[in-house]
Amino acid sequence: MTVNQLTIDESAETPVVTGERADLLETLAKHREFLRFTTRGLTDEQAGLRTTKSELCLGGLIKHVTVVERSWVDFILEGPSAMPDFTAMTEEDFARWAEGFRMLPGETLAGVLDAYAEEARRTEGVVAGLPDLNASWPLPKAPWFQAETEWSARRVLLHILAETAQHAGHADIIREALDGAKTMG
Repeated sequence: MTVNQLTIDESAETPVVTGERADLLETLAKHREFLRFTTRGLTDEQAGLRTTKSELCLGGLIKHVTVVERSWVDFILEGPSAMPDFTAMTEEDFARWAEGFRMLPGETLAGVLDAYAEEARRTEGVVAGLPDLNASWPLPKAPWFQAETEWSARRVLLHILAETAQHAGHADIIREALDGAKTMG
């Protein structure tokens, strides 16, 4: 697999991760665990309940973080072609995007958590196998990105980490409103 002229040997044994990569992955794992912990002991129905004015529910938050992580890891590997042109999204596209914040009929909390764990393993494998965290791509078209900006794999990992930490905080508020349980404190 090629990353901005760098090659990842997917058949090679996953290298031992040390230094900066280990720090990034360890911090990301900690915030993933905070997010997952907010769902401890919940039923599928509870994981799908909205407890604030927003559309957010615990299962939906985990679904969202999973999709975001997958999209950004795809970006590390493939560049902006891995993501949509956000400036051309339709109302239907935005409606599908909004479904990612809810537990849909037939979805289970266990299934959502399994998908998140699978994505975490994928991310860890990609990070371990990247030849260079400085490899970068131009960002996809989006009104919230400055034109002609590039992000390195490192910057993308920091974004995934920030997104996970932010949503772990959201999840803590949702859980506390649901039944008084707290993740921290």
